[in-house]
Amino acid sequence: MKFCSQCGQPVTHRIPEGDNRLRFVCVHCETIHYQNPNIVAGCLPLWGDQVLLCRRAIEPRRGYWTLPGGFMENGETLEQAARRETDEEASARVTDLHLYTLFDLPHISQVHVFFRAQLTDLDFAAGTESLEVRLFREDEIPWSELAFKTVGRTLECYFADRRENHYPVRNETLAPLMAQPPKA
Repeated sequence: MKFCSQCGQPVTHRIPEGDNRLRFVCVHCETIHYQNPNIVAGCLPLWGDQVLLCRRAIEPRRGYWTLPGGFMENGETLEQAARRETDEEASARVTDLHLYTLFDLPHISQVHVFFRAQLTDLDFAAGTESLEVRLFREDEIPWSELAFKTVGRTLECYFADRRENHYPVRNETLAPLMAQPPKA
């Protein structure tokens, strides 16, 4: 950030009085510009023993499979954001939402939240951000083609919890994936 969004004057990077973190502060109007994590909300849509996945039509990770989800908008609840993203990406309607996984990703300043949800019907289709939308049984999940660590972890938890018929809310901090060495 170089300029204040309130008055257009330059900003400095300093710790404001009474604070303990570096912030962008306007040198003219003294507005403190807080930068906070983004929240990603989504669903784990279920139909019997199958889960609904979307193959991404956008970057990052175009062509990889994911659960429907995306950035929460101002004025939405977590549940509203999860429903909206499921409708936008999979043209799917869900009901009976239960908070299921919550992942802290401090390395990218994001929090990912997924709800377990029941599909209301099988009338779903790829939205503008999806190339394909499909139901998968556990043995059909394209594990090596999942877009994000949070998606894979949510699916791992779900299939393990389904065997126990117990679905606790899970909260984990996920570290960044280490870069893979180039293939020889």
